[in-house]
Amino acid sequence: MRIPLTWLREYAQVPAEATAEDVMTDLVKVGFEEEDVHRPLDEISGPIVVGQVLSKEPEAQTNGKTINWCTVRVVPEGATQTLDIDGIDPTGVQGIVCGAHNFEVGDKVVVTLPGAVLPGDFRITPRKTYGHVSAGMIASVRELGIGDDHDGILVLSTLGLDPELGTDALALLGLDDEAAEINVTPDRGYAFSIRGVAREYAHATDSVFTDPASLVSVTASTGEGHAVVLADEAPIYGIPGCDRFVARTVSGINTALPTPPWMSSRLRLAGIRSISLPVDISNYVMLELGQPLHFYDAGKLDGAITVRRAAAGETLKTLDGKVRKLDAEDLLITDGSGPIGVAGVMGGASTEVTSATSTVLIEAAHFEEVSIARSRRRHKLPSEASKRFERGVDPLVADIAAQRAVNLLVELAGGTEETTATDVFTVVASAPVFLPSGYTSARIGIEFTQAQIIGSLTDLGADVEKVDGGYSVTAPSWRHDLLTKEDLTEEVARLVGFDLIPSSLPTAPPGRGYSRKQQQRRRVVQALADSGLTEIMAYPFVSKASNDAFGVAEAGAPRTAVKLANPLSEEFGFLRTSVLPGLIEIAKRNHSRGFHDLALFESGIVFLPSDTLGTASIPPLGVKPSDEVLDALYDGIPYQPLTMAAVFTGKDSPAAPSHAPRAWDWADAIDAARLVADVVGVELIISQGSHQAFHPGRAAQLTLRSGEVVGYAGELHPKLLSELNMPARSVAMEINAEKVFAAAADIIVAKPISTFPVATQDVALVVPAEVAAATVLETLREGAGELLEDVALFDEYQGTGIPEGRKSLAFGLRFRAADRTLTSDEASAARASAVELAAERFGATQR
Repeated sequence: MRIPLTWLREYAQVPAEATAEDVMTDLVKVGFEEEDVHRPLDEISGPIVVGQVLSKEPEAQTNGKTINWCTVRVVPEGATQTLDIDGIDPTGVQGIVCGAHNFEVGDKVVVTLPGAVLPGDFRITPRKTYGHVSAGMIASVRELGIGDDHDGILVLSTLGLDPELGTDALALLGLDDEAAEINVTPDRGYAFSIRGVAREYAHATDSVFTDPASLVSVTASTGEGHAVVLADEAPIYGIPGCDRFVARTVSGINTALPTPPWMSSRLRLAGIRSISLPVDISNYVMLELGQPLHFYDAGKLDGAITVRRAAAGETLKTLDGKVRKLDAEDLLITDGSGPIGVAGVMGGASTEVTSATSTVLIEAAHFEEVSIARSRRRHKLPSEASKRFERGVDPLVADIAAQRAVNLLVELAGGTEETTATDVFTVVASAPVFLPSGYTSARIGIEFTQAQIIGSLTDLGADVEKVDGGYSVTAPSWRHDLLTKEDLTEEVARLVGFDLIPSSLPTAPPGRGYSRKQQQRRRVVQALADSGLTEIMAYPFVSKASNDAFGVAEAGAPRTAVKLANPLSEEFGFLRTSVLPGLIEIAKRNHSRGFHDLALFESGIVFLPSDTLGTASIPPLGVKPSDEVLDALYDGIPYQPLTMAAVFTGKDSPAAPSHAPRAWDWADAIDAARLVADVVGVELIISQGSHQAFHPGRAAQLTLRSGEVVGYAGELHPKLLSELNMPARSVAMEINAEKVFAAAADIIVAKPISTFPVATQDVALVVPAEVAAATVLETLREGAGELLEDVALFDEYQGTGIPEGRKSLAFGLRFRAADRTLTSDEASAARASAVELAAERFGATQR
């Protein structure tokens, strides 16, 4: 919410010398967050004054343009120039070259004199152009930073202004004002108005607040106005969509009249563009009182207005020109012709106020928050009105806001107030909340006196009555969030002062800390980062094609995924079943920006739904669900295992003198997977694997000792890389960390380091070509027995000397005993036993 300071000063005692920063500092005391400062004088400075065109001589140029050589008086007739700046004529008449043609001799305009600075750091100096020395500039709206119009200069009479020559144009156009911007939390919708912020500023500074609503006198109705019917037959949660509707009529307005600068400047500082006088008046009242309004062209209405839910098949062309298919939950404003607006969100084009409108019907209504929020999200129609309605609007200010709009239309648009009025009122009064004595002090931790409690709540606007055992508090109509004793307690603490609450850290109970899974995850993530990988976080929303490609190993295998009911994008309408799609998308984005050598990883959850997803109904509010209901809710939540994945593209290091970088390959992906398991003390079995997202011959299956498959690693499929626009030979790994962590021992015991020497022996075995090296390695490990410390493959050969259909695998074996130095015979016997088992299983022979 942006708060122009001149506007705030009308209702709160803001010191004349206070800046926007000062105002934000005070508002922080009562729980708001400061956002920004909007100060036009930070970008624009004078001398910028009102001038009058004395002469205008068109001059055709060789480039085809026609410029105007003008003389402009910038001081009152008979007065002398008091500004002593290079380029400013002491006679008070400036010679200026102007390329615009929308003005005449005698028009009053805005003149930027030498020494002025315009937005964009555009400095005005005398300069020779088109054969003249132009000592200044006649400014347009856009050049002054107060609008987008750049078709011509700003003629002040079009704004209804006739100021004295030499008047400071910055003050005249409201450019000397400034605005403080604060962040308003969803529970404090009342602060989306000058009225609400002024009240909070008075709380923060212990000063006087003048309620702008109290300054408006509602005209007594002389009869029923335009007919209005509230007919919500399908209320959400049983709460009617509209419980108050005020309708007022103003006739004979002139929509072509300009918006006065004092109003347009305030709207601009508040972040709202000036459009037309009627629209600006409705926005001005909304910002001032917090009550959104809508103006209808009364001549286009067809009979009574009815507020109801949408019927099947209904559509509405809204003010933005789009035809929208309506939902049965949408709350509508209708007349005899059908829908004329989505309540609290946006009006319809059929009853729009145009330049031909002479009579307007003003709508000031109170709509239920959930209805408005759902319609706004459903139709993707955020607006200033819906922002306020979905956070809660004061139902008792509707008639006052309507009267304020009537008064402004009469004053500024030349309209005539019709004294008939409609006010359909079914608002239910707030129920009192009981606040026990001592509860606030016990909850906050400091002693509050009775005077502080009653004074704070009364300042809020609440009715407070002292009763036995405590206080009966009825919240003001603009505070929908004060429903419990906890809410009231927070308000007392806020207004008395958060700074008075003592700061003390609680003592952590012994024996607590990270859970086993949290510790494991942190160790693994740190290890991956320490090994040179960069951690990223990707969105969990993916396309159906991505889930199909990465979610199951076999192409076409059955797969289930959670489809989002209201996705941010239809393209990414599913929750991920694999972490790799998001990783690859981020790698692709980095490639497009010139970063080609990447090693990225992510630790996150995937969503694997079972046969049961969700529940048939949502438990009612205000009632604790039973254990059975809670069990059903948990059963409907998809399995969400922690998964870790990595993607490698390009080379492992930058090129440098005497250093040739190595391209990442499938072995790096496998090593990353091994690292995940090694850190938590789990042995990972690597074997030849097959997955549709990986290269058919360069993919490894990751398995636990129990035989359970926990992931895949290797080179990504060339076809997939081509479709995704990724570099060829990119590699990746993905592993179910949840299962790896579960397989880890509670306590990892380090193996003692042996002081006895190792005995090494090599063996080369010729085996059938289809036998995987990993299978042979595991057989050697099994056959060699407990003396074998390690075995590793160091060569694979097919060719001369090896029979067709067979291959040679060379392994290095390391033997060591825990209690003695092994003899060569012992090592050879263990080696022979290993070879014998390989020969038995695969027909292996030694080379």
